[in-house]
Amino acid sequence: MEQLALLLSKYKNKGVLVDSNLLLVYCVGVYDPTRIARFKRTAAFTSEDFELLAQFFAFFEKVVTTPNILTEVNSLSNQLSADLKTAYYVKFAKQISLLEEHYVVSSEVSALPAFDRLGLTDLGIAELVRDKYLVLSDDLKLIVYLQGIGVDAINFNHIRAFGWN
Repeated sequence: MEQLALLLSKYKNKGVLVDSNLLLVYCVGVYDPTRIARFKRTAAFTSEDFELLAQFFAFFEKVVTTPNILTEVNSLSNQLSADLKTAYYVKFAKQISLLEEHYVVSSEVSALPAFDRLGLTDLGIAELVRDKYLVLSDDLKLIVYLQGIGVDAINFNHIRAFGWN
């Protein structure tokens, strides 16, 4: 817990980058927290996870994203039933406007050695965040990679289990 406290203090003013799955949970939760458990793309999460994410995001001065993350969230959101999409996308657009978006050149990311293992979105995260932002993800492969190259990252499953504040 002491290491988590140090990370939180280090990045409070810098910001946190949240991975696609968790951003999707958050956006679905902003729309309707009860929908999280009923939407196939977020069914592994709960409304309590949404509340935890909301508290976690509020701690930081900014929440950072990339166009690739937003594209993934958009594509997954598109799987909501048609009767929900209009209202959902109004709220999704509002959430996008609250994020700080940074672009990483795809041709540069795709030329990196780990591209075949991590893909464009995850490797783009790794390139963007080094010494700038804390990463929050539930993707163990990404977390292990980031920590292996010296990037500060937190596994959301640890926060679910042990809390953060």
